[in-house]
Amino acid sequence: MRRDVFQAIADPTRREIINMISLESLNLNAVAEKFDISRPAISKHIKILTECGLITINQQGRERYCEAKLDKLNEVSEWVEQYKQFWNAKFDALETYLAEIQTKKISPSKKKKNGTRKRSR
Repeated sequence: MRRDVFQAIADPTRREIINMISLESLNLNAVAEKFDISRPAISKHIKILTECGLITINQQGRERYCEAKLDKLNEVSEWVEQYKQFWNAKFDALETYLAEIQTKKISPSKKKKNGTRKRSR
């Protein structure tokens, strides 16, 4: 079964595994030692990361080493970027609106000639 990268990064343990092996190639035992969960649970996380294409497993003698393939994270970056642009536009519009309201509150028509504001009854 081919999984998507969003499923891979949804779990904090998998994110930590990605972080660890992005710094250096580690064998499965070294990855498992860093966590307080069972070796089969780590193997399941590794399997999901492999199916998503975020890591590859390379056999070196009797050891299996995990290596990061982070180019798949570009998909996440592109998805996040579209929402970043959307929300930046919304916040810019809100900032403009609030500036307009602030300008209207202190506009000259609401001030007396001596510079003080009219009292509302």
